[in-house]
Amino acid sequence: MITAISTIILVLASISPAIAGDTVVYKSGILVSVFVGICALIVVAQLVPALMLVAGFIKSSVGLSSKKVAVATESTPNAN
Repeated sequence: MITAISTIILVLASISPAIAGDTVVYKSGILVSVFVGICALIVVAQLVPALMLVAGFIKSSVGLSSKKVAVATESTPNAN
């Protein structure tokens, strides 16, 4: 049993550099990070009004259907 465990450990230890492969180190610098952060901020800032517009569309469509029903019941002539 100990031989099997030691064999598995030896095999895994020998193939770990092959699994790692060639790694790339991030070397772009702070200015690139700041630029990407500002771009992300612009995208998020444009999403807020778009979501508010969609919420307005939903509210108006739900409110419009209930107002039509209310107007239709009020405009019926009285039989008296």
